[in-house]
Amino acid sequence: MKEPGLFLERLHYFVEKFEFFIDKNNRDQMVDFYSDLEVAIDDFSSFITDNDHARLWHELEQTIEIAPLVENLRKMSSQCVKIIEKYWALKLLNEKEEITAYVRNIEGCIEKEFGSFAITNQSKVLLVGAGSFPMTLLSIAKRTGAEVLGIDIDDEAIQLGRQVAAKLGHSLPIHIENHSVDQLQSIQQISHIIFSSTVNCKYDILEQLHDLTNKDVIIAMRYGNALKSLFNYPMQTVDATKWRVVEHIAHPQGIFDVALYQKATLL
Repeated sequence: MKEPGLFLERLHYFVEKFEFFIDKNNRDQMVDFYSDLEVAIDDFSSFITDNDHARLWHELEQTIEIAPLVENLRKMSSQCVKIIEKYWALKLLNEKEEITAYVRNIEGCIEKEFGSFAITNQSKVLLVGAGSFPMTLLSIAKRTGAEVLGIDIDDEAIQLGRQVAAKLGHSLPIHIENHSVDQLQSIQQISHIIFSSTVNCKYDILEQLHDLTNKDVIIAMRYGNALKSLFNYPMQTVDATKWRVVEHIAHPQGIFDVALYQKATLL
């Protein structure tokens, strides 16, 4: 794909595909379309990590047509990921486990989530936006032995996430709750916090966390700028008196990048 016109056609194609799946899900008619949705999500992941597409994005990002497409695709792709994660959870719980390209992409990004601020078995990790298929929590708990906690606002996702964690994590210290950050009794003990890239209010929550957390807490903010903003909420400017960026972790072939924050009082 080398022409801007074809690039825009592809974006409209993804809009139509995601609209179709969301409509089917709203009508409880998704049973025959989950495999197609998996393919669409994998294709979309490949699209936003393609270097040729990134160059085309820079030619088009200031055009009038792009802005509404970006907002629509970000919302719809996030909704479709929630749909497919619930499906994966149910499929896993019924003894039919499969790994898609999207899952492998996420797992590859988790490997270097905190850069030089390593998680150990003494760490306590919070994930904001755990979802139905909590692969980040499982991966961290398995690889480091850290105690991990996920929070979400979707009750069905919480129930499925707990069941998935129980099946794949066995006796690992994994907890998933329907709490906001200001309701967590253990918030002062949290050493590392990860924000899912599709949490739209993540920077508002970051603002809250300044007064709630301990002075040494490390925040991993998943985000997507430029072409990756089609699938993720982008990075925002923060109050420099409260937070400072201490490291950027780029994933050229990953669907999101990571900015690490520490409290500015450490300066």
